[in-house]
Amino acid sequence: MKNLRFLKPIFNFIIIGLLITTLSRLFLFFLFKERVTETPNFWYIFPIGLRMDLILLCYLSFLPALLITFLPEKWMKFTNRFLVIYSFLFLFLILFVELASPDFVKQYDTRPNKIFLDYLIYPKEVVGMLLKSYLTSIIVTFLILAITIYFAFKKGKKFFHTENAGYKNKLILFPFVAFLLFFGARSSLTSKRPINASNAVFSTDQLTNTLGLNSFYTVAFAAYSIKNEGNTKMYGKMDEAEAIARVKKYMMAGPKDFTDSDIPFLHTQQPDSVLQKPYNLVIFLQESLGAEYVGILGGKPLTPEFDKLSKEGTLFTNLYCTGTRSVRGIEAVVTGFLPSPSESVVKLGNSQQGFFTLADALKQKGYDTSFIYGGMANFDNMASFFNGNGFSDIVDQSDFESDGKKYAFKGTWGYSDEDLVTKANEYFKSKGNKPFFSLMFSTSNHEPFEYPAGRIKSYDKKAATVNNAMKYADFSIGKFFEMAKKEAYFKNTIFIVIADHNTRTYGKNLVPINKFHIPAFIMGPGVPKGAVYDRLASQIDIPPTLLGYLGVSFETPMVGRNLAKLDSKVPGRSIMQFNDINAFRVENQVVIMQPNLKPLQFEIKNDTTLIPVKLNEDLAKDALAHVVTAGNLYKQSKYKLRR
Repeated sequence: MKNLRFLKPIFNFIIIGLLITTLSRLFLFFLFKERVTETPNFWYIFPIGLRMDLILLCYLSFLPALLITFLPEKWMKFTNRFLVIYSFLFLFLILFVELASPDFVKQYDTRPNKIFLDYLIYPKEVVGMLLKSYLTSIIVTFLILAITIYFAFKKGKKFFHTENAGYKNKLILFPFVAFLLFFGARSSLTSKRPINASNAVFSTDQLTNTLGLNSFYTVAFAAYSIKNEGNTKMYGKMDEAEAIARVKKYMMAGPKDFTDSDIPFLHTQQPDSVLQKPYNLVIFLQESLGAEYVGILGGKPLTPEFDKLSKEGTLFTNLYCTGTRSVRGIEAVVTGFLPSPSESVVKLGNSQQGFFTLADALKQKGYDTSFIYGGMANFDNMASFFNGNGFSDIVDQSDFESDGKKYAFKGTWGYSDEDLVTKANEYFKSKGNKPFFSLMFSTSNHEPFEYPAGRIKSYDKKAATVNNAMKYADFSIGKFFEMAKKEAYFKNTIFIVIADHNTRTYGKNLVPINKFHIPAFIMGPGVPKGAVYDRLASQIDIPPTLLGYLGVSFETPMVGRNLAKLDSKVPGRSIMQFNDINAFRVENQVVIMQPNLKPLQFEIKNDTTLIPVKLNEDLAKDALAHVVTAGNLYKQSKYKLRR
């Protein structure tokens, strides 16, 4: 054993790393025990977890093993210093993301992933949110990390200094050490591919599956996967022509409507009726307003204004968002683009110019186009995307601060919804007779749920709760329409109030479909009053539907449907992206695609119960076609208008 003492730093690194990840997994298990134990063979998370932890720790041990073996004895001082710094750095990072995991899992129903990385880009807003909503967790985290740093200085030499074992002896033992680390990192000698996250999937509960991973792995994999943006091969391969043909099956456009062979989905959309002066269009996008918070949809009684206003137009009762982030909702509502495992096009490099948006189409028809937001428009890259794709004017927090007016409330994420609607109403009045299109985006529904006092009767005793924030957001919707109805522009404007996504998307199924259910209503001239659209629909169907009401024809590459003109015999369809899982739903059948795994099909009952059924191969190909098409359109820059 004396001959192996030089490997002490590696042994200690792996043992301490396993201690951190295993204790964290046990904590998460007991925290979510009621949910996890519903899964058959839930205990698999522990052997799977041990395997995945060893993969990570063996990968990280390669470099120390090389230095310990091959650097000469005279460099021992440098080697030991490096080993201490390297070992504690990675153990510190592993500990940090594990400490951050409980609150992240509570919010997103999965371990830290790309969302975790996205939030690191905006420290001001995120730190403010964390301090107001997770102060106790932050204090505990920093105390534990401080203790870790203390031990790093006190015990670093004891745990991570190597010993002189003779150069020849180390060279003789290196092949054995290298084999063990290689085997541990690859975790298989028979598989052609190294073990990866898909090997941790053993149930239909996404949360339970992710507990078999560790958070450093999921964050590192998310960072690594950024280079593969636009890659849809994880679900399977399909010829481009076949994919296009399968997507067109679900469109309303006929063969004669398509206008450019180089832009495969570019087609002419005719209006419901031709107008000499087209109507304005205002989209009021609601942050996190899931259907579960909307009274008229059977949710909590938090939205009396939405409920009342929806009766003045057409209410959508069976509408589903495409994702779980605001940028995904913006992508769907403003561009009509298909969801994919890549990041939303709002944040991707190749879509920052020349990418189709409603603003782009309407600007070509002579509309003024704008984005109005109470926060900072650079958040989630919105300003860059909007600037490059048809939005002429961006009004954000800086404009509120510079106009010298007194506003009701400024919180962590910017000015309140009440201030937003006041600003927007003044802006729309200033447009006079010129047609305009505007996207308004709310902030008050976002954690830490801040809003001005005295506006609502609280639903919860504590002020800063999601339910009270929803009530305040609804109050602001009512205030907006109260002001707008007094103005001349109101009678010439099509309005839609729609959510971007739900607050928390979680559940025991691979895709918690009920958490994708969102509210929307359209109001304005020509829109049926008191109507209810109760057929299954997707968020990507909303922009084509809105264009149909404006009174002018458009060329558009959107694959969504004009729901106002959709034949009642055509089956409803929705598409949902949940982390790296894609769900393609047609009526009560849903095909779920996971990375590097065979598709699964389920029959849906009441949005919460998924019953496994035999896979319909043709439906599975349609599901794959939509994802493949999204990737191809993005990579080939073919989601655009003719210039």
